Amino acid sequence: DRTNRTAATSPGRITDDAAPITVEERLARVARAQSLMADNDIAALLIEPGSAMLYFSGIRWRRSERLTALVIPREGEIAVVTPYFEEPSVRESMTFGGDVRSWHEHESPFELLAGILKDRKVQEGGLVGLEETVRYFVVEGMRQAAPRYELSGAIPVTQGCRMYKSANEIALMRKASEVTLRAYEHVYTSLEAGMTPSDVSALMRNTQAALGGSDTWAMALFGPASAYPHGTNQPQLIEEGQIVLMDCGCAVEDYQSDISRTFVFGEPSARQREVWDTVRKGQQIAFETAVPGTPAGKVDDAVRSYYETLGYGPGYATPGLSHRTGHGIGMDGHERVNFVHGETTPLVAGMCFSNEPGIYIFGEFGVRLEDCIYMTEDGPAWFTVPPDSLDDPIGQLG
Repeated sequence: DRTNRTAATSPGRITDDAAPITVEERLARVARAQSLMADNDIAALLIEPGSAMLYFSGIRWRRSERLTALVIPREGEIAVVTPYFEEPSVRESMTFGGDVRSWHEHESPFELLAGILKDRKVQEGGLVGLEETVRYFVVEGMRQAAPRYELSGAIPVTQGCRMYKSANEIALMRKASEVTLRAYEHVYTSLEAGMTPSDVSALMRNTQAALGGSDTWAMALFGPASAYPHGTNQPQLIEEGQIVLMDCGCAVEDYQSDISRTFVFGEPSARQREVWDTVRKGQQIAFETAVPGTPAGKVDDAVRSYYETLGYGPGYATPGLSHRTGHGIGMDGHERVNFVHGETTPLVAGMCFSNEPGIYIFGEFGVRLEDCIYMTEDGPAWFTVPPDSLDDPIGQLG
């Protein structure tokens, strides 16, 4: 078994020095959210399990039909609602706070949420902001149990916190990126003719896990299948002279990496080199355009304008770049905002993005190079520096 044989020689764990987010930083996030709530006249914030709950409270929980929810009031302590039989486990997951209110199977969790709003002195008519992934049954339950409160989205609060990464967050994303880059080094030297996409993907996942990454994921596309950014069910085997496009990542202390590499198994053709070099230049154009104060959409526009001078497109048409140039990244692999035409949000220090202006040619192949960047006061910085040549296609840590 190729996957097991090569995984046995994979490098060792490199994440033991990764420092988790502290209670003090989570408390500062809550304080920041409360400040933004005051600015936006939001009286309380309602959050379901997921990355947002983990971000603010440290509570690592799962969603089900039985509601667990976090309330952050504009003033006062956080509170949690959870099923009675889940309370001990939820408390075990908490990093601060002690107000946990439990409900039995025949009771309504929404009545408890209404009680929290009353206890935190949220006046009737006050605005309760919903984190953007809150499910519809929660909205309906709140409307019935707390009809005198107004419900709305809370993107100005959640995005106003999560979009700007701290030094600690950036350090964790850098470590996750290091894991993925080191795994690429191992996998690239382990490619063999006859391998399937599942062989290569499994090897990449296992290598990232051996290096200390969690929630590892990997996609591998060969030859004509690489022209489809998110894959195809076409049968694929590695052959001489064939494009191998990979898109992979992992998490370290809940913060994500996302790196794409395009190799050629054997000797690249002139056509493959030309497209690879064009994509690499597109990445550099995106990087150089991403200066503080620039609207995020202009990064996408700059790359697309360059591609169009070479006959690609126009716009999002293929042959060319059929997807946005990049997306926000943090605890989630895809976060707000994006490098996409029309996005007016200005770039500010602390924002983090993927930079991935691929080119896709149906019937031939696709090329994607993806490295993530973070914004500083002086401009963008690489988490991983992209490679400069198809002959040395890994790159290095930023």
